[in-house]
Amino acid sequence: MRTGDVARLVALAAIWGASYMFIRVAAPVLGPVWTTEGRLLIGAAALLAWFRLARIDPHWRNLRFYAFIGVLGTAIPFSLVSFAGLYLSASTMAILNTSSPMLTLAIGAAFGLERISAARWLGLLLGAAGVWLLMSPTSASQADAGPMFGWALAAVLGASLFYALAALAVRQWGKEMPSRGMAIGAQACAALALAPLVPAWPPAAAPSALVLGNLLALGVLSSAVAYVLFFRLVADIGATRTQTVSLLIPVFGVLWGYLFLDENLTLRTFGSGALIFAGTVLVMRDPSSPRLERPR
Repeated sequence: MRTGDVARLVALAAIWGASYMFIRVAAPVLGPVWTTEGRLLIGAAALLAWFRLARIDPHWRNLRFYAFIGVLGTAIPFSLVSFAGLYLSASTMAILNTSSPMLTLAIGAAFGLERISAARWLGLLLGAAGVWLLMSPTSASQADAGPMFGWALAAVLGASLFYALAALAVRQWGKEMPSRGMAIGAQACAALALAPLVPAWPPAAAPSALVLGNLLALGVLSSAVAYVLFFRLVADIGATRTQTVSLLIPVFGVLWGYLFLDENLTLRTFGSGALIFAGTVLVMRDPSSPRLERPR
């Protein structure tokens, strides 16, 4: 890869890794629904502005599929991660969300869409061991989150599951769909789907400038700018190389949480992260591995 490609790949990982930090700041004040809705509206508006300037056609004739992917792979998982942000650290969420490629492989294999080699089986086992280590009753993260720790962990894993289902759906039925159209269409449709739930979960307090700044960064950087980088990388180096960004995201998620949120990093965190990282490497080593074309 060229120096510019490497720089864009690292920048994409840094932005998507930071999304968990933004959520950790915004969600406890705004709540999961308002955080997700705000992110989607800001991201869709930013992408729409970019599309107009670049004269990109979103191909709105595919609106039904955009709506399907928007609910399955955007509205539901974004809301689940925002809920988890009420109780889990940014580093824990970043590490757990790396399970998406493994879940995609497991589900794809169950339906005959993916093949599982011995190395990939080992990757799935290592990833499961890493998740178990984070969920251990003696985990410091559990003590901080209290009785909601298990529900928050389940929410992050649930989000990974929906990301996996959406990736497989795009692979099976969306091959001819324009990826840029899916980017803006999914976010716009997801925002529309969540709109009726906004009054049901109002913010816990009036948002400060810091909270609003994190929400703006979540929408503009993690949803809009990240997609611009993502599509440029897919065009320049291909989807297979671009998906290696999943290996860098937890590194930045842990780093940003430590630097800006003063999160406590334990040997358990590093151990679980190493297991999940190794499992992801084994799962993704095959060129036919599933692609995760989604924001975090």
